Amino acid sequence: MSKKTFSIDPVTLRSMPFWCVGNPLGDPFGGAVLSKIDSLDVAKLLAEAANEGLIECTSFHDDDLVPWDPKRPEDDLDPKSDVYAKLRAIKKVLDAAGIRVNTATCSLHGNALFRKGGLTNPDPKIRALAKRKVERTLRIGALFGAKHYTYWVARDGFEVPVKVDWKHVYTWLADGLNGVYDYIKANKLTSYVGATVEPKPNEPRGHMFLPTSGHAVGFIFAHLKHPEFFGVNPELLQHESMALLNAVHTVGYLTSMKKLFFLHFGSQIKAQFDNDFPPLIGPEGLKETVQMFWALRKVGWKGVVEYDCHMLRTDGDPADPIGCRKAFIRDCSQALATALLLADRLVELDVAQLSDAQADLTATALLCKLDAKSIQAWMSTSIGCRLCRHGV
Repeated sequence: MSKKTFSIDPVTLRSMPFWCVGNPLGDPFGGAVLSKIDSLDVAKLLAEAANEGLIECTSFHDDDLVPWDPKRPEDDLDPKSDVYAKLRAIKKVLDAAGIRVNTATCSLHGNALFRKGGLTNPDPKIRALAKRKVERTLRIGALFGAKHYTYWVARDGFEVPVKVDWKHVYTWLADGLNGVYDYIKANKLTSYVGATVEPKPNEPRGHMFLPTSGHAVGFIFAHLKHPEFFGVNPELLQHESMALLNAVHTVGYLTSMKKLFFLHFGSQIKAQFDNDFPPLIGPEGLKETVQMFWALRKVGWKGVVEYDCHMLRTDGDPADPIGCRKAFIRDCSQALATALLLADRLVELDVAQLSDAQADLTATALLCKLDAKSIQAWMSTSIGCRLCRHGV
């Protein structure tokens, strides 16, 4: 079953990943709020959302779908394995709802084996294990027709600079990502149109080896054998905001480099830990979010917007773990629609003859749908303005 595209400029498709819906809402200070649900049940929730017209795509970590046993690195190929059967049961549900898969990503952060990193682990045996896990993820992604493979920096980072092998660490990372390209081509995994790097400044490690979009682009061009195959999927507002960077700047830079392959979307309080708030939720970021979509329209970018967030822990309902997850999906869809409608209000913005301050104030007035006469009426205490304020 095929679904039509969303296609409201600049968004062509909306993707809701398995990890967002399945998140049980634990944090470092407390356990899970929600009971864990099976990946097949997550697939059914996604199918329901697609049938309501709320999403068109999904994405996943390998561990979101099936467990990983390092002693059985090819269980996905064994028709007698539980993993083989489970993957096909999930695929059946997604296919019936017409859900496409945007990206597959390998979880190299959850298992304690990777506590010192995956592709950059100083132990060559662990790096080799991570590579085999990535290859398994690539096969799983191909089964689902994934368009991208995403390398999220996971635990590839450090706390103690003097413990890092700076001479080799970026070579190890390049070897891992070059291996992604080589495996895709060697095994004719034709669904993949590219691969992406998702940078992050810190968390779960104190510092990550690819902390920002600029670092990611530089690494792609300097270290990878096929830079044309690799792009960036920034998580905005979250990851760049953690480093006090601006989402409009990020998308402007990435589109100029032709490296914005798709966008991860949520909200964030600047300079904090990774909040992963749903889009537009929280005390800040409205103007930045709207102007981000305005900028994407201005430069002519079109592509997938993928939610990468979780519901607020306060919104998790242990008595209704399914119902609150459905509400979360609707909240994300509402937030994106709201941001795009607000971006529409900036279409008529003409800043050519305005000072920087007036350009910003004019954009804000358009965003809030305030007319100049009403603003003037509240600016001044003159008799004429007071009369205007009261409609006289």
